[in-house]
Amino acid sequence: MKAVNIGLIGLGTVGSGTLTVLKRNAQEISRRAGREIRVIAAAVKDLSKQRDVDTEGVYLTENMDEIVNHPDIEIVVELVGGDGLILEAVMGALDNGMHVVTANKALIALHGNEIFQKAREKGLVVAFESAVAGGIPIIKSIREGLSANRIEWLAGIINGTSNYILTEMTESGANFDDVLKDAQDLGYAEADPTFDIEGIDAAHKLTILASIAFGIPLQFDSVYVEGISAITGEDITYAEELGYRVKHVGIARNSESGIELRVHPTLIPVSRLIANVNGVMNAVLVESDAVGPTLYYGAGAGSEPTASAVVADLVDVVRTITTDPENRVPHLAFHKDNIIDAPIMDMSQVETAYYLRMTVTNKPGVMASIATIFGDRDISIDSILQKGSGHRNDDVSIIMLIQNTLEGNLVEAVTRVEELSTVKGRVIRIRMEQLS
Repeated sequence: MKAVNIGLIGLGTVGSGTLTVLKRNAQEISRRAGREIRVIAAAVKDLSKQRDVDTEGVYLTENMDEIVNHPDIEIVVELVGGDGLILEAVMGALDNGMHVVTANKALIALHGNEIFQKAREKGLVVAFESAVAGGIPIIKSIREGLSANRIEWLAGIINGTSNYILTEMTESGANFDDVLKDAQDLGYAEADPTFDIEGIDAAHKLTILASIAFGIPLQFDSVYVEGISAITGEDITYAEELGYRVKHVGIARNSESGIELRVHPTLIPVSRLIANVNGVMNAVLVESDAVGPTLYYGAGAGSEPTASAVVADLVDVVRTITTDPENRVPHLAFHKDNIIDAPIMDMSQVETAYYLRMTVTNKPGVMASIATIFGDRDISIDSILQKGSGHRNDDVSIIMLIQNTLEGNLVEAVTRVEELSTVKGRVIRIRMEQLS
């Protein structure tokens, strides 16, 4: 059979890795796909830039339109990121009858519903395995491998930058700002790290995971997002003493009240495998009714790990080019007529446990006042740890572990506690999950 011609948009870290893998493993990839997969053109930002990848036989251009409108290209691979002009390019490719492979989580999370609608109208495939967790085949695992299951919840460490920072703070005792600078020097964090450290990148990925897990529309705006910039070494140390580790986690849960979608720092027991995922590595834990818990671990970013997922998508698309579009695996796992618009729960209605740290004056009656405030809202205190000199009237740190309660109730209680004259400053609050 004749080769399938590919056009790349973007020849940066992932694009170069994709071209390298396709050339190096060409024979093996052809054996799996049943046809040769050949890159014939690529759009780049700067033609004069020196490249470490072999571009022999690949036509290079600075104009994306040349890729989207190329008469011989059957699959466009978008590896630039962002939306705006990239959305126009992807929609243009679909309009021109080209299948699309993308690693762009923001594009899918924000515009996936309209992209997939266009693809269905045209009988085309949009593949996006590499958009979540880099080289981990988590999309295929949930969409196909777990298709016999009702997925109850999933939790993922899905941003390597945040995980690297929290790991270094835990292991070296360094503060957040110093570790962030180190991450930037090593290339793990961007010059503007906001998307990573404030949870936006993880929220894009959680949006996609939740959609394919529960059969709901993509709805990024409904995700509760909290970053790691307020996490201190003090809280990491106390958490370790209590048998927990602080991780930045995306959690999606399907409950009777609706769907939970939340990204935030979380205390996880050190006995859980996912609590021991360190550095820039990613992991996703999925709880399903038939198989139970399954854990997917691997490199969440990088040139060839991400290229592995991109090329796997290419192989899948090539295999399905000649199949009836109605018999292909749906983009979001469920048939389009069975996507349900389930309610997304407001964070105030989410129930979880909490770690609280507060600075108080060490004198009689302080704990009784705090306990009364919590008791009035049916909030149970699991344990209390005091850190300080123990001398009367000195300030001490109180760490409290709170049993599962509604977030709205806890916020009200914490607000009241902060108003007490014996409580100094803000109460630090980190959610806790057993993930069992």
